[in-house]
Amino acid sequence: MTASDFPVPVLGFAAFSGSGKTSLLEKLIPLLRRQGLKLALIKHSHHDFEMDKPGKDSDRLRRAGAGQVLLASRYRTAWIREGDGHTEPELGELLGRLDIRDLNLVLVEGFRHEAIPKIEIHRPSLEKPLLCQEDTHIIAVAADEAPGQQVRVPVLALNQPESIAAFVVSWLQDG
Repeated sequence: MTASDFPVPVLGFAAFSGSGKTSLLEKLIPLLRRQGLKLALIKHSHHDFEMDKPGKDSDRLRRAGAGQVLLASRYRTAWIREGDGHTEPELGELLGRLDIRDLNLVLVEGFRHEAIPKIEIHRPSLEKPLLCQEDTHIIAVAADEAPGQQVRVPVLALNQPESIAAFVVSWLQDG
């Protein structure tokens, strides 16, 4: 499955590391939820991470060699799959793991090179190039100050998550 085949709209948030993707999403998600949207989030990380609490049953079984562990309760379900340490996960595969029965929008943090609609987070003070100059899938730039060059997409105020939420809702309605 590819993101373009996915039956639910997928919107990425792309930026260089340290630009504030997670901080923006942390503010944006509750605003979108208040608009009645039911969301999923897929986050890419370049780092190793642990989800299990050391010593808990699921951690012990994963460490014993289970390549996949599905932990489920009435409160939440978690799926853990061991990677090989070299191969990056594919967004399409991860999308295929989502339960779409009660979902309006999938937010994607990272996966910056995927061919999905994206909002770029840009901070001119970090002196990184604008991704939207090369990536035609970027539909808006959220910046903390004027980008310093002409861009072909709307520029949103990074420090006004309400306006970014309004943009996302409008994008969904137009889609």
